[in-house]
Amino acid sequence: MAGLDQTLRAFLLKEIVSGMASTLKMMFKPKVTLNYPYEKGPLSPRFRGEHALRRYPNGEERCIACKLCEATCPAEAITIESEPRDDGSRRTTRYDIDMTKCIYCGLCEEACPVDAIVEGPNYEFAVETREELMYDKEKLLANGDRWETVLARRLELDAPYR
Repeated sequence: MAGLDQTLRAFLLKEIVSGMASTLKMMFKPKVTLNYPYEKGPLSPRFRGEHALRRYPNGEERCIACKLCEATCPAEAITIESEPRDDGSRRTTRYDIDMTKCIYCGLCEEACPVDAIVEGPNYEFAVETREELMYDKEKLLANGDRWETVLARRLELDAPYR
């Protein structure tokens, strides 16, 4: 009896007809494909992209040169040099990240007590040479200035999980 059922199914092409019906049904549903360069999907608040250094609202940089991010980086991609200022506080004179070494683990962001270093929303930073992936303090601060509203909102959404 099983052999007859299998022969009848093969003769009537049941699998092909059901596949064609499924295809026909899906043709009239809305498309789920994104036209990538022009349309972008949503990013999680915990997405880890290109790094940025943030500033306080008065324009002063947040980094206090505690060097916790440098110490916690498993790839040893961060280099910080600092010097004391006239008022006794420390500030960075050099803050470099070698993005070719970075593994985007987010430990630098977690270690920072003042939320100075963060990983931003940008994932489109392809370059032509390796030298362009050596980020210095000016480039990191420029990234922070460019994305400050997005970064602040992202940190606000992530605060309950910290």
